Amino acid sequence: MTRLAEMENPEVAVSSCSAHNDENLCSYKHHLSVSQERLLEDQLRRKLKFFFMNPCEKFWARGRKPWKLGIQLLKIAMVTIQLVVFGLSNQMVVAFKEENTVAFKHLFLKGYMDRMDDTYAVYTQTDVYDQIFFAINQYLQLPNISVGNHAYEKRGAEETALAVCQHFYKRGIICPGNDTFDIDPEIVTGDEPNLLYCLYIEPMTPLDNTTVGKHNLNFTLDFHRLVMVQLMFNLKAINLQTVRHHELPDCYDFTLTIVFDNKAHSGRIKISLDNDIAIRECKDWHVSGSIQKNTHYMMIFDAFVILTCLASLILCTRSVVKGIQLQREFVSFFLYYYKKEVAFSDQMEFVNGWYILIMVSDVLTIVGSTLKMEIQAKSLTSYDVCSILLGTSTMLVWLGVIRYLGFFRKYNLLILTLRAALPNVMRFCCCAAMIYLGYCFCGWIVLGPYHVKFRSLNMVSECLFSLINGDDMFATFAKMQQKSYLVWLFSRIYLYSFISLFIYMVLSLFIALITDTYETVKHYQQDGFPETELQRFISQCKDLPNSGRYRLDEESSVSLFCCCNGPSERI
Repeated sequence: MTRLAEMENPEVAVSSCSAHNDENLCSYKHHLSVSQERLLEDQLRRKLKFFFMNPCEKFWARGRKPWKLGIQLLKIAMVTIQLVVFGLSNQMVVAFKEENTVAFKHLFLKGYMDRMDDTYAVYTQTDVYDQIFFAINQYLQLPNISVGNHAYEKRGAEETALAVCQHFYKRGIICPGNDTFDIDPEIVTGDEPNLLYCLYIEPMTPLDNTTVGKHNLNFTLDFHRLVMVQLMFNLKAINLQTVRHHELPDCYDFTLTIVFDNKAHSGRIKISLDNDIAIRECKDWHVSGSIQKNTHYMMIFDAFVILTCLASLILCTRSVVKGIQLQREFVSFFLYYYKKEVAFSDQMEFVNGWYILIMVSDVLTIVGSTLKMEIQAKSLTSYDVCSILLGTSTMLVWLGVIRYLGFFRKYNLLILTLRAALPNVMRFCCCAAMIYLGYCFCGWIVLGPYHVKFRSLNMVSECLFSLINGDDMFATFAKMQQKSYLVWLFSRIYLYSFISLFIYMVLSLFIALITDTYETVKHYQQDGFPETELQRFISQCKDLPNSGRYRLDEESSVSLFCCCNGPSERI
């Protein structure tokens, strides 16, 4: 009623806006006639309707070419090709790292065999000495026995030495037969009387056709106090297999640590080999053929990808800014003319989440492509970071295609279902997560010492998630040790209750939640969706995209809120 009164009588509008203490609005309404107000309202409706059109309708309405759509299609092809090329290169790098680590285990661990659990241990003092001296001898003879291009690391003109370091308790007098002990838990490294913390063995140590042993090194271990023995040394290698794929080789630095772990003092010393790998640019290299030329071509392609993503980023940022501006204009219109606030859900309609997703993917692609160019130029070796950036960006680019499929009625059911179900799904998952975490902590504390799948929180979470999906159920039950009948009985109650609760109740409710939302959306597609205030306001505009009215609005349109300078100011 207020709106109609203002439209029919300008003096009423002036007195109404005076009551709201808005001098600009009063001046604006004082200068506008009823026909001008209706014209401005129709222009806003057409402006909003044009904003929510798909690219084809915008082309019919104003002849605006779908540049963003074209760039997205081009970008999909380019980033996919870029990812495949880099993925093949990264695969060779990872394979080279893993194969070298396996080779080192076979070279330096006596009697090593590949196992699924990769558990390797010794049980006698003789075996410990044999393992240590075997690794030392293999290190000294490495150039003659290794089938790879491994070499010692050099610092200046000298090759780095192998270090054998002992870790043991500062004082330890242990008498298990009398149930007595006297121990100082402080950890020291080396031979305490002479303060020799580590034994260093140079690669050029003369062997005289013999092998290094206790008699050569005067090396002894105090097993009663021994906590750990570490063998540390550095090696180098060059990954030559990249040459066959028209890429420049990388130089690798391997920092190897062989650990003899006696922390438990249980009569079982576990042996592990850790390989810390660093990739760096080779100092002096020369490759014949066209490899450098191919590298230049790939860098040019990456630069073109960066330019394409930059153009996409600019266009999407421009669209997001325009949407926010139009949102403010619509909110102000409703506040001043209808005396009501616009709902938050209607305001969020102006913020296109798909453009945000595309912008994020563009930023990731630009950063990842820059890193890829640096890697190809051998200035950086951040393969893992680059693969994460390019992989995530490509995933987001392909997800962005769903936006354009959503313009078709028969293809947008998935998007509408996910969008409608997301709030309820998030709330449901928060409640289910509390129960899940409770089972994780309980399983870790109670079953961890008796079951290999419950040794850490991460392993517990993975095991329980596998059980929810029906994976490896029998093995989880069967691997439970029966050392303690009480714990074994608890494990059965624990596993049965978790499986029953999550598979038969939580998972079923989760599926029912999605199914119910799907049925609701499907019903709305047949009978029509409930209209919001924004949709009702736009629906009053009956102008079709090819009517030509939108071109007139583009050429000459009056701003709704240029109150200070009167109604003649253009937007």
